[in-house]
Amino acid sequence: MKNKAVVLLSGGLDSVTTLAIARAAGFDCYAISFDYGQRHRCELSAAANLAAHYGAVEHKVVGLDLGSIGGSALTDQNIQVPEHATNGIPVTYVPARNTIFLSIALGWAEVLGAQDIFIGVNAVDYSGYPDCRPEFIAAFEKLASVATKVGSEGGQMTIHTPLIHWSKADIIRHGVALGIDYAHTISCYNPDEEGHACGKCDSCRLRAEGFSQAGLPDATKYQ
Repeated sequence: MKNKAVVLLSGGLDSVTTLAIARAAGFDCYAISFDYGQRHRCELSAAANLAAHYGAVEHKVVGLDLGSIGGSALTDQNIQVPEHATNGIPVTYVPARNTIFLSIALGWAEVLGAQDIFIGVNAVDYSGYPDCRPEFIAAFEKLASVATKVGSEGGQMTIHTPLIHWSKADIIRHGVALGIDYAHTISCYNPDEEGHACGKCDSCRLRAEGFSQAGLPDATKYQ
């Protein structure tokens, strides 16, 4: 019998690669996505299609209203998505997003009897987000060991971050080797209603550079 794993799936390039890696490692994958008030909600349709195509046992979409606290260009329509790279933590950072997402994934893992959670955070091409760093993941994993029934009974919750030290080009090459068609993913922070990428935001820039450095054609659908 295969072990179960909860996989955070946004509908983007990194998360589907993480799903494919978890599946290749022999896990039964339970994908979880979040409708948190993001301006790029079209990613959820991509996530549903990717979960089905790449063999998730179940795909759950959890509704949250992070827009009610604002503070990010991704959840506040009054904050413009920047079209150029900026210094420091960018306005596209969503306060505490990965802490919240991992907490809910942790709860579902307990319900499923899973002790493994996969998340596609990356500390190389990551836009400077503080909750994509190894230090954050190590701290959350320590929290999970004391905050769960499994941990209190001597078990171990493991947070897997297979992409954390890879460049975007490394991620793309690995995903292509696993058979991923990235044309069906959405990474853009400011896509149109049909999911076509703006080609200007930081996420689009990192994605385009990744395909270029990998020596592979860019499968992104642009506006």
